[in-house]
Amino acid sequence: MLPEVTAVKFVTVRDLRTSPAQVWKALPGEQQIVITNNGKPIALLTPVSDATLEETLSTVRRVRAMQAVRRAQASAAKRGLSGLTMEDIDEEIRAARKARTRRS
Repeated sequence: MLPEVTAVKFVTVRDLRTSPAQVWKALPGEQQIVITNNGKPIALLTPVSDATLEETLSTVRRVRAMQAVRRAQASAAKRGLSGLTMEDIDEEIRAARKARTRRS
């Protein structure tokens, strides 16, 4: 069974600045709050504790790495590079390293 999806609460930077206690009080129940500036999301608040900090950081870092890989894959596909073989990739790496050592 999938977890229930709830609406995400949005809070402006101004509201965070003028009423921080309300935001901190709401955070545990909301599970995440999106901070916005001029109507655009700029940060995500999520509750953590001593017991969950490392796991939460690890999860966030893993998701960001996955997003970076997806962006790199999309960029490669857009530039027509998604069909490269491992030999092609190894040759590109060798050429880049060789060019870098020549500049040093």
